[in-house]
Amino acid sequence: MTLIYRCQIELHDSLYFATREIGRLYETEPIIHNYALCYALGLVDSQIYSTTVPEEHSYRYFCPEQIPKYEQHLTPLNQQGIYVTPAKAISHSSTLNTWKYANNNYHVEMEKTQKNIPSFGRAKEIAPESKFEFFIISEKPLKLAKWIRLGKWMSKAELKTEEITKFERKNGEFICSHPLNPLDVMFSHQVISYDVVNMPPVSLIQNVKINGQYYQCENLKIPACMQYRFKAD
Repeated sequence: MTLIYRCQIELHDSLYFATREIGRLYETEPIIHNYALCYALGLVDSQIYSTTVPEEHSYRYFCPEQIPKYEQHLTPLNQQGIYVTPAKAISHSSTLNTWKYANNNYHVEMEKTQKNIPSFGRAKEIAPESKFEFFIISEKPLKLAKWIRLGKWMSKAELKTEEITKFERKNGEFICSHPLNPLDVMFSHQVISYDVVNMPPVSLIQNVKINGQYYQCENLKIPACMQYRFKAD
């Protein structure tokens, strides 16, 4: 049994993560990576923590070491038949914030600084009330929280989920208007053309012309057989 959920996120705080760094400008692209969504939705927690770990140490809020473990954390979702697509903005606006801090050399060597020139940078963030949409393809019913946290500032966001009951599974060449993770489709589909969205840890693709199996939900076409895959070391 295949279930497809249409999910919408509405920001209640500004959302920040550094999609790209241009000099002193740190810019947030209005696309949310599917890796980040898996953590925010709590789909990873049950894979890596036993019942003896305190609830406040959920991986969404507590990270004991700064080492990515995407393959270890997300591969079990393949076994459960759960796949989350990246999220694209359906309406958004941006804010530009400037931050600065003083020269702290005297904190290290107790030397008198020669110049009092502050360091500064600018962060382009996605503003509150912006909305994103993504899809979950699952082999079992899911119950997700109403409120989630996203980005570097753990911004609060409201999650609305709707199950799509009418869809068809087809095979052939089609155009997917929704952003995709290229690693998750390249082994099961023939990717013909696309636009790249540069962002870590894996750049996404959009406006994808692709050949293979897909689900058609009204005017939307989503690739079938997507699984989390990772680059070889």
